[in-house]
Amino acid sequence: MPLALLSVSNKTGLLEFAQGLSALGWDLVSTGGTAKALRSAGLTIREVSDLTGFPEMLDGRVKTLHPLIHGGLLAKRDDVEHMRVVAEHAIPLIDLVVVNLYPFQATAARPGVTPGEVIENIDIGGPSMLRSAAKNFQSVTVIVDPADYRRVLATLQAQDDDLELRRLLAEKVFAHTGAYDGAISHWFACERSEEFPDESVIALERSQTLRYGENPGQRAAFYVERIGKGLSGLVQKGGKELSFNNLLDLEGALLATDPFAAETCCAIVKHTTPCGLATGATAVEAYRKALACDPASAFGSVISFTVPVDAETAEAVSSLFVECIVAPSFTPEALEILGRKKNLRVLEGRADWGPHSLDYKRVRGGFLVQERAKPISEKDGWTVVSKRQPTDEEKTNLAFAWRAVGSVKSNAILLARDGATIGIGAGQMSRVDAAFLSVHKARLAGHNTEGAVLGSDAFFPFRDGVEQAAEAGIKAIIQPGGSVRDDEVIAAADEHDIAMVFTGQRQFRH
Repeated sequence: MPLALLSVSNKTGLLEFAQGLSALGWDLVSTGGTAKALRSAGLTIREVSDLTGFPEMLDGRVKTLHPLIHGGLLAKRDDVEHMRVVAEHAIPLIDLVVVNLYPFQATAARPGVTPGEVIENIDIGGPSMLRSAAKNFQSVTVIVDPADYRRVLATLQAQDDDLELRRLLAEKVFAHTGAYDGAISHWFACERSEEFPDESVIALERSQTLRYGENPGQRAAFYVERIGKGLSGLVQKGGKELSFNNLLDLEGALLATDPFAAETCCAIVKHTTPCGLATGATAVEAYRKALACDPASAFGSVISFTVPVDAETAEAVSSLFVECIVAPSFTPEALEILGRKKNLRVLEGRADWGPHSLDYKRVRGGFLVQERAKPISEKDGWTVVSKRQPTDEEKTNLAFAWRAVGSVKSNAILLARDGATIGIGAGQMSRVDAAFLSVHKARLAGHNTEGAVLGSDAFFPFRDGVEQAAEAGIKAIIQPGGSVRDDEVIAAADEHDIAMVFTGQRQFRH
């Protein structure tokens, strides 16, 4: 009679699978709560302690860590010496293992959880059994994912000795236990406030396969730290399947509106950088102000709102070709209106960052890892370095420009007025070119730059950027400062009667 060992924390689908095994004549062995659940459903279950001759001990910490278990998992059936030892010590051969692990990640993420509770949810016996069974996949079938129950049972019912399936299941085990250990090591590092330990494991789960990557011909997939968190926590309410580039632009759009989470804000993003961003009294007002910044570039964009989208806003957005729209919620009327655009991807929810999140950038042979950019402080440590003080209205516009410029690709220059961008110069190789482009884009869209303010994500290395702004009638500039030529830059501002504020904080987005 073949022998299956079942020990799970997630009991989804287990009863049906165990009933299928029982019907095929399998002998079932289990532990603790799993045995109790299956026995209460009428199945005949033996306890692991019946095999080992030892009771569960140390509050359940020791159940399956025993030679009679691991010998039965690791013994090579085609090895004469292995079989001799198995017979000598009366070790029962285990043919199938079903294990999923203590919910460590869910426990660690629970508000108010104590370190002791987290540590008790570090599974020891489960990973050990999984790894033993997976190593011996030639003879042992191992299941870590309930989604595989049906396929395995069908194979057993067909009496199909599917070695490739067992190999695939073993591969899933090692990926799963590796991710599990990575989550544990990450928790320990965070407990001692060490974000950059000597060794780091990035544990990711595939959320979805994608049609292609940045270009057709490039295969792609979306992996997440936890299913249902971040971008994968958004609920798609309509439109085509999300693409690789859609997801990149969604991140850019949410990054742009994050600093305005407490206000009514709209960001219109193209190629991960804003082509318009604005606040307003209503969602539709914020959208119209953002669109006015650069309506030509907004074609084929991704749009983010910080507030619910109503029917009026939906009507306004639907007049433009948009790839995606994301908002905390949509009224039923808005969903009906947006649903008329069959290709428009509508996403609802809040894609918040998890605690201790890091920023990874791929380079050949490794990753660059950094802390996420800290929330943008306003007026804390700001210094007016020019002779002229900014007016109250200019201060308000400078505060907006400083929050907005952080999501623009560097070199980044942004012009603003009345809670809206009116010109954006992004991704240029020189800051003076970025300043020129911001003015050019503003005038191209019909904006009068006279009296507007300018935000720069990093310092001006030369005075030419300030002179470019002065020609456009800019009256106030906000920038980090810190250049060896700060004195020359400040002098240029004074010559043109421009108020200049240093923040002491760079917002480079490379």
